[in-house]
Amino acid sequence: MSKSDKTAKPDEAYDEAYDEALPRLQLALVKMQQQALANGEKVLVIFEGRDAAGKDGTIQRITEHMSVRATRVVALSKPSDVELSQWYFQRFVSHLPAGGQFVIFNRSWYNRAGVERVMGFSTPADQEDFLREVPLFEQMLVGSGIRLVKIWMDVTKSEQAQRLAERKNDPLKVLKSSPLDAFAQPRWDDYSAARDEMLRRTDTVLAPWVCVKADHKKTARLNVIRHLVNTLAPPPIAKTVEAPDPEVLFQFEIAALTDGRLCN
Repeated sequence: MSKSDKTAKPDEAYDEAYDEALPRLQLALVKMQQQALANGEKVLVIFEGRDAAGKDGTIQRITEHMSVRATRVVALSKPSDVELSQWYFQRFVSHLPAGGQFVIFNRSWYNRAGVERVMGFSTPADQEDFLREVPLFEQMLVGSGIRLVKIWMDVTKSEQAQRLAERKNDPLKVLKSSPLDAFAQPRWDDYSAARDEMLRRTDTVLAPWVCVKADHKKTARLNVIRHLVNTLAPPPIAKTVEAPDPEVLFQFEIAALTDGRLCN
């Protein structure tokens, strides 16, 4: 497949390649988790991204064959009145991984820098405190032995519009819908500005962001799994999996805000 085809819609040949690659990559994930269990490793993967960026489907493929007991997907609802009165990070702490656990946050504390900012669910002072504190918080997590991976999934405005429309029209996707979906397109530019500031201020050496071009769901899924294996697995396992395609998944850098790699 040529480079120009990598963001195109899948054809039959590509679907066959995906169907061949996915089980092989999932097997690498299983082997990786076996080692993590044996070594008592604590793994935390954070998925963030625009509405309908493909987080749910990617997480499903990651966890499909992993240990039910040792794997958790955390997708918290809006905070209660009691939680609103607590330290902001407090409600997330109880969900952090213990030894041998693989935890995925499907959205996380970064809600404060995204939807809360755009929708006015927290004050500008709260948002500024968060952006100042989160690098320190994540530094403590990494210092405690947690292996932290942060993934931003990005889609174009037109692709998001198509996916949101599918949610409305497909009864099997109705549970993916949210009242906030109605604001995703009208406030696209606000979400872009929030994303840019979040990535710029919370990308650190200890807790870097990787960004994924996710218009092509299957390409995104394969590259995310490759990244996880290459990042988290011991070398004998990691070397069996090719590196992610840098045109699909790339380490965040400031230049990405203006050079077209992120959707505006």
